[in-house]
Amino acid sequence: MTDNARARKLADRIQVVVAETLDRRIKDPRLGFVTITDARVTGDLREATVFYTVYGDDEERAASAAALESAKGVLRSEVGRQTGVRFTPSLAFVPDALPDNARTIEDLLDKARAKDAEVREVSTGAKYAGEADPYRKPEDDEDETDGPSEKNEGPASA
Repeated sequence: MTDNARARKLADRIQVVVAETLDRRIKDPRLGFVTITDARVTGDLREATVFYTVYGDDEERAASAAALESAKGVLRSEVGRQTGVRFTPSLAFVPDALPDNARTIEDLLDKARAKDAEVREVSTGAKYAGEADPYRKPEDDEDETDGPSEKNEGPASA
């Protein structure tokens, strides 16, 4: 087993190599606007997972996934050539879920903004249900000797 620092460095290098190779050498027309977002390597440096996003609709995502699968051999050989490791890790391409999560969060924030605006609209011009100051204030005319005195309240001493 290797240390995690070496695996991280190799993953970072794989990310750069795959992105540059896709930009310069791969001429597959199915490959759309692909962005390599992350790469992770297992502890034994045998397998690498490359995360990517594709700008476009579902058809373009599927076509780009097929193009990446067909270019996997060229990409792996380029990774092996540029990294110089003894065993070139196998590559697995996984679509990154980050854009979908971000879109879901944006939708939820839009709903919250709409609800806030609705509450703000309903509350304009509204008045309190009771008095403006709902807290009781001590009245001055009450006699303070009506209740039990503080001297006699404790438990009886034996």
